[in-house]
Parts: sequence; C-alpha cells; structure tokens
Amino acid sequence: MSRIVILGAAESGVGAALLAQAKGHTVFVSDKSPIQPAYRQKLEAAGIPFEENQHTEAEILRADEVVKSPGIPEKMPIIQVLRAQKTPIISEIELAGRYTKARCICITGTNGKTTTTLLTYHLLKEAGLNVGLAGNVGYSLAEQVIEDQYDYYVVELSSFQLDDTYAFQPWISVLLNITPDHLDRYNYSLQEYAQAKLRIMRNQDSSGYFIYNADDENIQRTFKAALRPVQQFPFSLHHRPDYQLGAYYMDEERVCVDLQPGFYSKTEEINTAASPLIGQHNRQNMLAAVLCARLAGIEKKQIEDSLASFHNADHRLQPVGELNGTRFINDSKATNVEAAWFALDGIRQPIVWIAGGTDKGNDYSTLIPLAENRVKALICLGLDNEKLKANFGGVVPHLEETRSMAEAVQRAAALAAPGDVVLLSPACASFDLFQNYEDRGRQFAQAVQQLTDDQTNEEANE
Repeated sequence: MSRIVILGAAESGVGAALLAQAKGHTVFVSDKSPIQPAYRQKLEAAGIPFEENQHTEAEILRADEVVKSPGIPEKMPIIQVLRAQKTPIISEIELAGRYTKARCICITGTNGKTTTTLLTYHLLKEAGLNVGLAGNVGYSLAEQVIEDQYDYYVVELSSFQLDDTYAFQPWISVLLNITPDHLDRYNYSLQEYAQAKLRIMRNQDSSGYFIYNADDENIQRTFKAALRPVQQFPFSLHHRPDYQLGAYYMDEERVCVDLQPGFYSKTEEINTAASPLIGQHNRQNMLAAVLCARLAGIEKKQIEDSLASFHNADHRLQPVGELNGTRFINDSKATNVEAAWFALDGIRQPIVWIAGGTDKGNDYSTLIPLAENRVKALICLGLDNEKLKANFGGVVPHLEETRSMAEAVQRAAALAAPGDVVLLSPACASFDLFQNYEDRGRQFAQAVQQLTDDQTNEEANE
C-alpha cells in the first residue's frame, strides 16, 4: 500500500489519518502547530506516528500522496515544494469518498451552509433514514467512513474542502449562494472562488442531482447549466418563467415542489408555517433542504412535521428568551455586514439592535435603508464605535454606547416595548471584548436569562 502523509492534525486531518491506516496505508501526520490533546490521544491510541510544531520536509516529501487539511493555504512553502515534485495533494473529503458506498448530500455556499446541512440532516433523520452528519459542521467524514454504517451522509463543505477534490462524486450537491469571502485564498478573484464552489458538482452525471439558487447572480454568471449532464433543480423565492424551477414560494409560507420539471410535471405544495427559522435567507435554505428531503423520498407530511421540530445551531438567529412581550434573538454568528443584513431584513417587528466589535473594513451602506425603516435604537457594543456612529447616528432615532454585554442587554430591554425584538447581530468580529462569536452569543443569552430571573424574583417578593 502507499505512504500517505497528512498535513494538519485537527478534526479532518486526524479522521483522514485513521481512515488511511484502517485501509492499510502507511501514515505519517505533520502539524506545524501544537496538536490539541484530544487529537493527540487519538493518534497515539492508533499508533500513528506524528510530529507537531514543525514540518520535517524530508519525511513529508517521501509521500506517495498528501492529504491537506482545509485550513492550510496553497501558498505555504511545504505545499509549493510538494507541487513542484508533482506529489498528488487531496482533501480529506476526496479520501473518504473512495471508501464509502453511501449516498452523499453535499452542501456549500458562502452563507447558510450550516443551517441547511443541519436542517437536511434533521429531515432525513426524523423520517427514519439511516443518515450521518459530516464535514464543516465539525465531524470528520473520513473517520465515519471507517465503519461506514450509514446509507446517507449530509456533508457541509467549504470551498477549502472542495479545493483538493478530484474524483469525489456527491449524489446530491447543493450550492446556496456565492458572495465575496475568503478572496485572499483565491488571488482576490471572485471568479476563482466561484469555480472552487462549483467543484461540488463537477463529477456528477445523470444519476445525480444539483440543487442551486436561481436568484443568485454570481451562480447565474458562473454556472453553465446547458453543458452539464446532471439533473438540475434550481430554486427561487418567486415563481420565475425563465427557469424550470424545482422549488419556489407561492406565498410567504407555501412552497411548490416540482420533482419532474418539464411538460408532465406533477407539483405538490409543502407548508413551512411551522418552521422556527427567521428571514429570507432561511427561506432559501429551507427550499434547498426540502428538495433534498423529497429527492430522498420523504413524504410531504413528514417534512412539514419535521420542519416544526428543528432547532438551528446556536448563535444563528436563535431565540433566547422573552421578557415583557419583547423577544431576544442571538445572531452573534453575524460577523459580517451581509449576515447582519439578512437578520435586519428577516425581522418584521421594530428592532432594538445591538451591534459592533472589531470592524473588518465594513461598508455599512447596504444596512442604512433597513436601519432607517426597522431600527428604533442602536446600542453599540465595541471598543471603537466611531464608524457605527458616523453611519447610523443620523439614521436611527436613538443611539448609545456600552462596554459590556450585561449593560447592553439591560439598556436594550429598557428601550424596547412589548412586541419589539432585541437583536444581537454585530456585523463585526468579536475579538475586542469577547473570545469569539460563541462567547459573545453565550454572554448575550446569559444576560437575558439574568434579567428574566431578576424580574421573577422581584415579582415573588412583591
């Protein structure tokens, strides 16, 4: 068997190492950073040799094949040397694909991947299908393929995970949207980034399905539909005469699904009213997930029931409490302007908006019309709020600054009326006041809980 070197020893790298060893290959793992204890223990338990805090070039260059973790950029010196000697470099997903007979439903896009992946997995699992969850949601596909006990995998894929796939063939591929992100890894070219996303369906043939967003201009520009043999199911928020749509909304809460687009199509209606998901982007995510579920043979009633019981990942438009008729929503994952736009656009009630943090060169102009129409107060939560004040000071009726989450939530609750929504959707990174967006979201939820507890205690003492 061949000698496989794994670069990077986190979730995907360790999973790839375990699978490669299980299939009889000689394996060596190299990470130029310290390896987390949980991953080191897995490697030691399997007897897989590894190094950390360095890349020993002589060891790595002996590889017949290299599995590169998605976080390692192409410009790394060791990658350049491997390319120069023409050593094949693949991703963990490519390796896993060689050893599974399961049907893979693979989901990519700049925004909405995790929600759509979790929802699709939920719909299949609730319907009783034997399904695994893998990829960018934090579970190695390769490690699960060692036992390969599932009939289906729902896999979230980033563009970095797709970059080094060659023969990997999903059963269903989903492309939600393409907007500028991570362009530093793609020579600052949106075209290159779009092509990376489209690798997801490159190997599909007429036995596979490609679900994509017909409303996304960058997909329209890049994807040449007529040239592909795959069965295509575009979706849209509206009925469009220019597409044979697989799914679209007839009104706010009714989806028309057409699994046989064309002359003899037999459409059906699925009601999404019971879904807890908020906003236009989540309506698009639902279209994609519903199409996946229908193609997997799940019936309409089962889909409608399962939509109601879905809980999204934390910190993504997540309801965390209600106090005096005001709802509190944690959207701490909104670390860029576009994600905050989706949140402000998706909430119909008056908003007390908590925003701010480490600005990544943000252009807030797209948020100004929404802020003007929907935001009654803006609470800035960052060390430097000058840019927020300059953009929104003349737009929202009330603006103030705070330096702690507890204070921000107290002020928001005081400014909100019954029927309003207090929305944490920062549009910025979290590193000025918090460890990460999860820490920021947890502190928000805790502060809301504290207010609720305080009120309960007051009422009990009256």
